[in-house]
Amino acid sequence: MKQSLASYITSDTTLFWFRRDLRLQDNAGLYHALKENENVLPIFIFDTEILNKLEDKNDLRVAFIHQSLTTLQEQLNALGSSLLVLQGNPVALFQAIQPKAVYTNHDYEPYAQKRDADVKEILEKKGVVFRTFKDQVIFEKSEVVKDDGLPYTVFTPYSRKWKATLTETAYHSFACEKWYKSFKQVSPISLPPLAEIGFKQTEFSFPERMVKQSIIEKYDQLRNFPAIAGTTKLSVHLRFGTVSIRKLVQIALKKNETWLNELIWRDFYHMILWHFPQVERKAFKPAYDKIEWRNNEKEFAAWCQGQTGYPIVDAGMRELNHTGFMHNRVRMIVASFLTKHLLIDWRWGEAYFAKKLLDFDLAANNGGWQWAASSGCDAAPYFRVFNPQLQTEKFDPDFKYIKQWVPEWGTSSYPKPIVDHKIARDRVLKVYKEALG
Repeated sequence: MKQSLASYITSDTTLFWFRRDLRLQDNAGLYHALKENENVLPIFIFDTEILNKLEDKNDLRVAFIHQSLTTLQEQLNALGSSLLVLQGNPVALFQAIQPKAVYTNHDYEPYAQKRDADVKEILEKKGVVFRTFKDQVIFEKSEVVKDDGLPYTVFTPYSRKWKATLTETAYHSFACEKWYKSFKQVSPISLPPLAEIGFKQTEFSFPERMVKQSIIEKYDQLRNFPAIAGTTKLSVHLRFGTVSIRKLVQIALKKNETWLNELIWRDFYHMILWHFPQVERKAFKPAYDKIEWRNNEKEFAAWCQGQTGYPIVDAGMRELNHTGFMHNRVRMIVASFLTKHLLIDWRWGEAYFAKKLLDFDLAANNGGWQWAASSGCDAAPYFRVFNPQLQTEKFDPDFKYIKQWVPEWGTSSYPKPIVDHKIARDRVLKVYKEALG
């Protein structure tokens, strides 16, 4: 591998390191790499520090990345260039090479922060430039803060400041295509098959990389009904950067403010994770770490398998297990059920979602789970316990969603509810009150 690496990565080669930005168009870091350099070779690293922790070798996210890399490879080959795909520990890989410069886009998660700091240190010792750019959010870190410079911890005032701060410069597109001539001209480099990376090939049909403006226009009216195609299902594309957040904001500004607010929530949770990295493992509100969770493993297994006897909950979990997707309204219902009805630690649910969700994103997943458990910033108050029956009556009144995923509902083969709603509600209120004093 070292010999082949040396033949591709020479001292006049600038690397562009793809991560959460798997596209050639409107890519901030790629734009700067191409504009400021010649002989730009794109690379992607299957990070073994991440892959080795994935238990399921049929992980659909790895398959999605591989499929996206295949698309990138075809586009680059058409431009006379190629994508170099590597596998290993990124820090070790960068120790072994001597390019002219390395460009990439920011990543805000704690592991990524440490990895990038280590890579930067290694490269700078060699005299290699390491430059990173904002790409996956509109505003990052401390770009939207309170007047006293402190970070917002409540969404509504944050969103107001976000909108007041927004100018066209913040969401302008980067015209990468003007600089495609700067790609290094090399023969096509073969992409390692999934099996070589240690994962299985899949025939799974992923959501289209298509912005359906007709859905966005009616998003505020239809977004809460899981039986209706009322959401764009672009979350996996946002997660891996196969679509540009700037493009989506341009559309949202013209089409639907409610949909724009969902994009702002994304920035909000990334900002929270940046300023409060402890939320990865602890409650945002420390008092909530005193809650005495029941953590019944049998009940947790029933929740995971969609066998709780609450059809809207079970439908959501089965949809997740089967497709890697769950409607956002249903995500709130199943998360509330696990934390409030079953009194199971939100970290258990968060970890299960982290294994199953195609669009798993640490900032958003953590924010959503802590919201449901009432332990997060701007969370639902602890006494708010979703009633699954009322949620069904309101958002799936004809039971279309439930019948799609729980066909045995209403028959003797469907399990009885594992907990009574009123008893569960009284119990969780008592436990939370005791913990919070």
